[in-house]
Amino acid sequence: MDRDLLDVEEHDEDEESQLRPHSFEQYIGQEDLKKNLKVFVTAAKMRDESLDHVLLYGPPGLGKTTMSMIIANEMGTHIRVTSGPSIDKTGDLVAILTSLEPGDVLFIDEIHRLNKVVEEVLYPAMEDYCVDVIIGKDQSARSIRIDLPPFTLVGATTRMGDISAPLRDRFGIVGKLDYYKDDELEEIISRTSKVYGMDIADDARNELAKRSRGTPRIANRLFRRVRDFSMFYGEKVISLERTKEALDNLKVDDLGLDHVDHKYLLGIIERYRGGPVGLNALAASIGEEPNTLEDVCEPYLLQKGLIRRTAKGRVATDLAYRHFHLEREF
Repeated sequence: MDRDLLDVEEHDEDEESQLRPHSFEQYIGQEDLKKNLKVFVTAAKMRDESLDHVLLYGPPGLGKTTMSMIIANEMGTHIRVTSGPSIDKTGDLVAILTSLEPGDVLFIDEIHRLNKVVEEVLYPAMEDYCVDVIIGKDQSARSIRIDLPPFTLVGATTRMGDISAPLRDRFGIVGKLDYYKDDELEEIISRTSKVYGMDIADDARNELAKRSRGTPRIANRLFRRVRDFSMFYGEKVISLERTKEALDNLKVDDLGLDHVDHKYLLGIIERYRGGPVGLNALAASIGEEPNTLEDVCEPYLLQKGLIRRTAKGRVATDLAYRHFHLEREF
């Protein structure tokens, strides 16, 4: 089966999916969102209806895909997974929609990247559970309406501002996922260590959580690399010493900043005297893509207070200077 469109059973074959929780109770963090979704799911089941359409937004790696799978699991239905960029034509979307069973969950990742023509097909599908298909060409062309079973669309995006108002307004439930606290990440790392059968010391778990930039996906990725270092040295328990060694070798510092973050901040500080500087100019000067900086680096740097976005461009804060033990030039 095409990996762009898959059923949850196939998705569970992935190594990453072994770490995914399957219920609201197993899901760590995002307490407010989780509590509300549990109410909405329970009420929909009591009415024997499909859950209203859900839009999840927030930085990458915080669990939007996992949450969509939990919604399907809690509703007792199947989930179909695809992404905005993989749906090139209206026919692709119609084929997906007509393959759904009553009550199914359709998860569209990066929904802000849907083609506008394709997006318009979603409007009647979301509101009236139907799609209009044009058959034939020119004067012989005619429109046929195809009824769809009730379904729940779960959209995920890292760029809420890029979603058009007509699409955004058709979601009955909108939820934001925030960065995780260190104690929540420690819980996730503990669960990961059990899944992989590799114990980790308490102080090592704390260190790993601090350097995971509030993101479960990064915490799990770094755990695997720290595990590799420990196994290489023949150790059965991941220690603080080995954790620091591994993360230092991976160039992940005490705040969780990696080499791209360092290039970003030092680019503003050293090349542009602290800013302001436009995103495109900064990206060109450090050899990175603007979208990478805006979607991956900036949300965490903003949350940590290391940069400010102004009308004139990006500015490094005093905290960023202190992080690198530098003095600001005036």
